[in-house]
Amino acid sequence: MRDDRPTHTGLEGRIADLIIAPLEAQGYELVRVQVIGTQAPTVQIMADRADGVGFTLEDCTQVSHLLSAVLDVEDPIPSAWTLEVSSAGIDRPLTRTKDFNHYAGFEAKLELNFPGPGGRKRFTGVLLGADAQVVRLRLEQEEIALQRADMKKAKLVMSDALIAFSLKTEN
Repeated sequence: MRDDRPTHTGLEGRIADLIIAPLEAQGYELVRVQVIGTQAPTVQIMADRADGVGFTLEDCTQVSHLLSAVLDVEDPIPSAWTLEVSSAGIDRPLTRTKDFNHYAGFEAKLELNFPGPGGRKRFTGVLLGADAQVVRLRLEQEEIALQRADMKKAKLVMSDALIAFSLKTEN
């Protein structure tokens, strides 16, 4: 696993594999691919600019045109589908090792696929960082390490401090 790439499986993994090289060649990074629905699915792509500058509406348009062309040619979904491209936002999903480390010190919600420490699946605490295998989190009374492979989803919690940090790092 590379620090700058998220891990996807199944159809989302196939789509990620198709779009990652063209996306990176244009100066963007993939944050997440999510396919929602089955009849006429929506393919949601979240991206960041590789240079760390904020993701603008123009970036959204450019990425949308680029990925529409790639996905139309490769046709990973046999039925009709819709493409949605967006920035990861301030309360972004945490999908890459570098995201967990960049936002260390901020509050996050993490959910596991099955019960972990203390028999729990959901945790809210302060991020302490991560490596390819584990995410470290400080809860009220303890520090825990959660296996990345067991993680269903992770997301930052919106706060004034996070907003201020995001505004500062985008400029």
